[in-house]
Amino acid sequence: MIIRITSAKCIGIDAVKVLVEVNISPGIGVHLVGLPDVAVKESLLRTFTALESMGFSIPGKKIVINLAPADLHKYGSGYDLPIAVGILAAVGKIDADRASGFLIMGELGLNGEVRAIPGGLLFGELAQKERCRGAVLPADCAREAAGFCDIPIYGVRSLSDVLRILSGDEDFSDLKIGGSRDTPPPRSGEIDFADIIGQEAAKRGIEIAAAGAHNVIMIGSPGAGKSSIAKALAGILPPMTPEEGRLTEKIWSVSGKTGSRASGSRPFRSPHHSASIAAIVGGGGGDNILPGEVSLSHNGVLFLDEFGQIPKSVIESLRGPLEDRKVTISRLRSSVEFPSSFMLVGASNPCPCGYWGEGDRCRCTPSQRLAYLSRLSGPIMDRIDIHLWLHPVESSRIFTTARAESSETVRKRVCAARQLQTARFKGSGIHTNSEMDNRMIEKFCRLDEGCRKVMSQLMEREGLSMRSYFRIIKVGRTIADLAGSPDIESGHLLEAASFRFLDRAELF
Repeated sequence: MIIRITSAKCIGIDAVKVLVEVNISPGIGVHLVGLPDVAVKESLLRTFTALESMGFSIPGKKIVINLAPADLHKYGSGYDLPIAVGILAAVGKIDADRASGFLIMGELGLNGEVRAIPGGLLFGELAQKERCRGAVLPADCAREAAGFCDIPIYGVRSLSDVLRILSGDEDFSDLKIGGSRDTPPPRSGEIDFADIIGQEAAKRGIEIAAAGAHNVIMIGSPGAGKSSIAKALAGILPPMTPEEGRLTEKIWSVSGKTGSRASGSRPFRSPHHSASIAAIVGGGGGDNILPGEVSLSHNGVLFLDEFGQIPKSVIESLRGPLEDRKVTISRLRSSVEFPSSFMLVGASNPCPCGYWGEGDRCRCTPSQRLAYLSRLSGPIMDRIDIHLWLHPVESSRIFTTARAESSETVRKRVCAARQLQTARFKGSGIHTNSEMDNRMIEKFCRLDEGCRKVMSQLMEREGLSMRSYFRIIKVGRTIADLAGSPDIESGHLLEAASFRFLDRAELF
């Protein structure tokens, strides 16, 4: 009798069905087929040892285990549990029909412990799509899926828990994971805008960026507050919508990093400036392609400190994700697409010594300054909406400056602006002003005669590209939203244009 247990494989941010077929017949040997990788092949030894530790004996017969479809590469340790269940069903220890009604995934320890694997949310979605009776997953993975799936999700910590569910003889209601998502914990550990002294212009720029999800670069000398303002940005971002939350959770689930981020909070990623292209964009060996930082920061913030120190090839790899808001990673036998709609926040010194623009402290030559920021090519700068220059705060202001607005106050304005954008773009597939394409700009950002004249003068005087032209309009639309104005006014466009000083090469 051939036993079939439903399991799965992650491809991008979706899961596909994999059947674990087990057949025991007269003969000798254990055979695992179906294009398994090394980790899957090693599962046999882990699985047999776990079964023996639980008091089950492995039949001395020919055991054939097939992972179907056979032309799809299988990787990871998640097939341990379905293989163990298939063997137990084949020898009559559990009901085969009952076992075949569940989607089962999990890694086994040698003592029968069930350990977490990446992709819990994806497996729960697939089980619901395939109309399974439920999904049996490691406890941590089950919590990922429970908040988004309507079918029963069972979290197990040992093989004994699995046997309780599949035997049907015992009450296993305590293993069912609740269907509501955990309430996000209060924001803590973030820098409050009220604690940042001075830098009003930079904080205004960050507020505009948060309201419209615009990309930002901050230039300034060491100690000017670039990193502090970037970290304070996390405290003024609006909560994610259910649609945004589901997609973000799927990306983090397939990467196996869900436990490192508070549930419901927007991602804030800050990789080291030495990160490789694969770490930033995504990749992996063979068919096991994992999301990179541009996808892990989807619906959130990607903060790149020391922008001038990042290899130019890495910076240039951001061009596609910034423009298309998705990244496609291709291998010889497969191609995977990950969403990557994020706010890019860069921070850099203006020159190698870091003090250009601060009196006579800089000792760099003009050519050195130009070379330092030459990694920021025209195409990259065109994709950054807001440029901020931060100067050190004068020491006299430390004790005389009144306490600034709190992050909560700023956040309320940002949320109000985002609500206007949500209503504006309802049914269009986008959520923020920064996501508008040229056609949408013509529809939602109509300019009167005065505004068109202002833009014409700006284009002629600054020598801006067409991409810069449209980005100024998008930032102007966000400034108008913050002001509660239904139309873009010339003052909004002038303020938006003031945030594009790096387009002027003579600055350096």
